[in-house]
Amino acid sequence: MNNRAEVREFLISRRARITPEQAGIDPVGTRRRVAGLRRDEVARLAGVSVDYYTRLERGNLSGASDSVLDAIARALELDRAEHDHLHDLARTANKAPRVRSKPPANTVPPALQYFLDAITEAPAFITNNRMDIIAANALGFAMYFDMYRGTSQPANHSRYIFLDPRARDFYPDWEGAANINVAILRRQAGRFPHDKGIAELVGELSMRSDEFRTRWAAHNVRRHYSGTKSFHHPVVGPLELIYQQLELEEDSGQSLTVYPAVPGSPTEQALKLLASWAATEHVVERATQAVSAR
Repeated sequence: MNNRAEVREFLISRRARITPEQAGIDPVGTRRRVAGLRRDEVARLAGVSVDYYTRLERGNLSGASDSVLDAIARALELDRAEHDHLHDLARTANKAPRVRSKPPANTVPPALQYFLDAITEAPAFITNNRMDIIAANALGFAMYFDMYRGTSQPANHSRYIFLDPRARDFYPDWEGAANINVAILRRQAGRFPHDKGIAELVGELSMRSDEFRTRWAAHNVRRHYSGTKSFHHPVVGPLELIYQQLELEEDSGQSLTVYPAVPGSPTEQALKLLASWAATEHVVERATQAVSAR
């Protein structure tokens, strides 16, 4: 991806969302040509010259120090994910392009699969930086079995959300799920700017989905580590699940997600029913066959 364009559009989009009142600035006069802050106002808040901030916003982060980036982040009221994204963009600007010699692994070591299989009461799965599901336990396969029945493989969260009509039933809050998905993918693109697979996925979804293209243009980013999610599984119905996500090996782009239910809740009973269905329908074997056929 074009680093200068990414920097420019990200900074402009963050500046546009902050009003002078939010930033504690008393606007002079009543006529303003921009909806959010002006460049000179951001520069003043960050303690840098207008010329220097203009250079940064035009996409040139080369040589920008961490302290300057932190000051810009404070001025633009960036959250943690946006702050990290700005630093990721700066690291890319200060490094020669480095293309991966090989794509990220689409499998996991046996020991990691054993770990997943030991989790028997909650869906658990591992994704790579393109949001492919590369490993899962039995409940994880059962949770996302629709992805493995799709025509597009490997099973991918982004393709499922934006290209599979069944996703709108699976996610009761489809709009929220779509927003989060794109924000996570945007963060991964910042962390792995030369990953050909991410670029191809973004290009494919941009061509095939207006919903994706609009969200991608917003330049929102998100860290996604814990919370609750609602689903409507086609077999067992509504599920209200807690989630916890852990990043695995540093810079691998792989993460482990586990979806436990609150003990004693209807969802806990639904997961037991889902496990029984998965065993009866040989879900793991069928999903594994789909993975092997890639």
